[in-house]
Amino acid sequence: MDMEPDAVVRQRLSSQLLREPGAPSPEAALRNLLAVQAQEFPYARWSLAQRVSRSVDPPLTAADIEDAVADGRILRTHILRPTWHFVHRDDLRWLSALSAPRLHQANAATYRLTGIDAATATRAGEVLAGAVAGGNHLTREQLAARLQAAGIGASGLRLAYIIMHAEVSGVLVSGTPVRSRGGALKQTYALFDERVPARRQPAPAREEALAELAFRYFSSRGPATAKDCAGWSGLTVTDVRKGLQVSREARPNALAATVIDGVEHYFAADQPGSGTQAGRTTVQGPRVDLIQCYDEYIMGYSATRHYMGGGAPAFPFEGQPMHVVLLDGRMAGSWRHTLLPGRCELDIRLTSSDDRRGFQLAGAVQEAVDRYGAFTGLPAVRVHYGAKLEGHT
Repeated sequence: MDMEPDAVVRQRLSSQLLREPGAPSPEAALRNLLAVQAQEFPYARWSLAQRVSRSVDPPLTAADIEDAVADGRILRTHILRPTWHFVHRDDLRWLSALSAPRLHQANAATYRLTGIDAATATRAGEVLAGAVAGGNHLTREQLAARLQAAGIGASGLRLAYIIMHAEVSGVLVSGTPVRSRGGALKQTYALFDERVPARRQPAPAREEALAELAFRYFSSRGPATAKDCAGWSGLTVTDVRKGLQVSREARPNALAATVIDGVEHYFAADQPGSGTQAGRTTVQGPRVDLIQCYDEYIMGYSATRHYMGGGAPAFPFEGQPMHVVLLDGRMAGSWRHTLLPGRCELDIRLTSSDDRRGFQLAGAVQEAVDRYGAFTGLPAVRVHYGAKLEGHT
């Protein structure tokens, strides 16, 4: 079976839960995706919420995601490439064990640069573990003070990598966030063993873990290639192919394969629309999705990201928003939010001019604005091309 580009886009939107039926909860959405990039916390909350079914009543809000992070159902830590990710607490232990050797290898040059040798890392881990034990969740600044008091220099890049080493090594993980004076949520750290339940059964062997990662990746992001999975996971292509082999042997009918442009792609065999009409659905007008620039719909692919039709993620240029507007699954502009007391402003900039009032696209944009407003719990208004609303200074 071969797929046309439009079919690839439709099927990815479906497998990524960006189309109905979505997940029944943010935790279920996260279990499906395995890990969701989350360095920009306010936008990463939305990545999870977008994948929850619109039929959920009451509708999911930002506060619901924050509650799940606060009580540890959803954890935020450095893993995979590495960068910040949301991971469900039931998956973090085995995924950390699989990722840790590659992460330490990737960080080795910076460890040397900042003077974090094995003895320093071990001693720092002991200090950090003691500081957060017993549910004593601490901010980065508080951890730095504990390290300094123990005679371990901890500031700037060195502090960041001491803490990351402790995360990768299974010492620290995210704790209950606290609010800054300005009202923003601030990350804290907790003891890994207190937030991540120990498995009753033995930890999976490495081949089993590779198989689980491969299955979860391709079933939630397919059609995708082994190179896509390697880029997303930080594993080698050889490891990904081994995981695919073991997964397909253990679950013979779970993943299907197709050749697109001469490259084999894998996807969930039971994905709606995965037959010869792959992803063909009745079109009822344009659909606009506001996604973060690190959304899994973008970061889940490296070799085949071109299907979404743009160059995201990209650094903002001359004040341009950096998050991504999708029109029927393809990049069609950029956006950002500004959260103000009593209001959420959305700066949405489209490449098309057909979003003027009265055009069909304008209704799709307004629907996206309204949905984001419902998520934040604030009235949402669109601000055109950076213009300030009346009353702003």
